[in-house]
Amino acid sequence: MNCIIWMFYGLPVVKKDNILVLTINSVGLVIELLYLTVYVVYANDRKERLGVGCILLCEAASTVVIVLVALWPLYTHITLFVGITADVFNIIMYAAPLAIWRKVIETRSVEYMPFWLSLAGFSNGICWTVYGLLQFDIFILVSNGLGALFGFVQLALYAFFFFNGHRKTKDQVKQPPQLHLSHLPSGPSPSPSPLPA
Repeated sequence: MNCIIWMFYGLPVVKKDNILVLTINSVGLVIELLYLTVYVVYANDRKERLGVGCILLCEAASTVVIVLVALWPLYTHITLFVGITADVFNIIMYAAPLAIWRKVIETRSVEYMPFWLSLAGFSNGICWTVYGLLQFDIFILVSNGLGALFGFVQLALYAFFFFNGHRKTKDQVKQPPQLHLSHLPSGPSPSPSPLPA
């Protein structure tokens, strides 16, 4: 949904000279659709498939409503409407990892927070914030500036609990079951059967 709304924002109908926003989010949408397709194809549970289908249907309906409202013939503030809508979805995307912060703080462990995803979110926020500054596009600047801030806080939280939190020792990590020689039955071994001639 985030990519779709930013694609719409990148169209010349909404804002001129915004081709980079359109192309980047088009590529993002294709990648996300491929990911969802692979997930649906390999999902074992029929309920999960239907759930993804329902979510995609709701997203498509929401997109149609947003586009129709934005393109309403008497609507003169199309850039403002689409920009604020895109900002809302972008902030939701950046704020989604905040749900894991509580678990990290409670457990004092970073095992639930993927470092590379946190770094990618921070880097993405920084890049788009710089772009928003260069273009002086307030809609790109605000949501991505908040995204960079959320990413920075997430990396700081990761660093703090990585060095000061709980770590699993080798004894706490679950090892796959192994057969040891000491667990073999003791006693006389059975005589080997003769090989056929």
